[in-house]
Amino acid sequence: MYSTIKRVALYLALAALVLVLGACDQIDSPAQSSPPAQEEQAAEEQTEETAAEPSEGDASDSAAVLDKINLNDMTREQLLETIPDFGSRMVREFFEYQPYVSIQQFRREIGKYVDDDQVAYYESYVYVPVEVNDSDAETLKQMPGVDDATAETLMAARPFDSSDAFLAALSEHVSEEQLDLAASYLTE
Repeated sequence: MYSTIKRVALYLALAALVLVLGACDQIDSPAQSSPPAQEEQAAEEQTEETAAEPSEGDASDSAAVLDKINLNDMTREQLLETIPDFGSRMVREFFEYQPYVSIQQFRREIGKYVDDDQVAYYESYVYVPVEVNDSDAETLKQMPGVDDATAETLMAARPFDSSDAFLAALSEHVSEEQLDLAASYLTE
């Protein structure tokens, strides 16, 4: 009887160990969930440089937008290849909440798993498509050059008959380069 109890205890201990190890595989390590400060600073500097310097042409503008992933039209491979130190656990979480209707929804849902700094880091790689007549101010502010005042002005001017009408209104508030980039954020 004693050996049976020992054997059961051993099996239970092994089962617990397997569960713990399996759970560890599901949790991203702190190094994976927190971007290095240098990467964050470099991304901010690049964003500031891009906003401050006029671009050379449409080709470079398009490339900048293509680097961001549309959260409603993404693939697992895009996420893993584009976002540094991005784990498979977060891939599942990103897909779980599709379709995203606002960037605030993204922040709220992904914020259940990571802190605000990490959510902001992810946002530098992704965007929620803008519905010209429905998107909230925060979602509009994803577009280059759109601040609180511009977002409020655009929302007050609704409804827009088309994306072109929205872009015409936006053109009064942003540079031509920013307008070209903003067009890529709109739903089709």
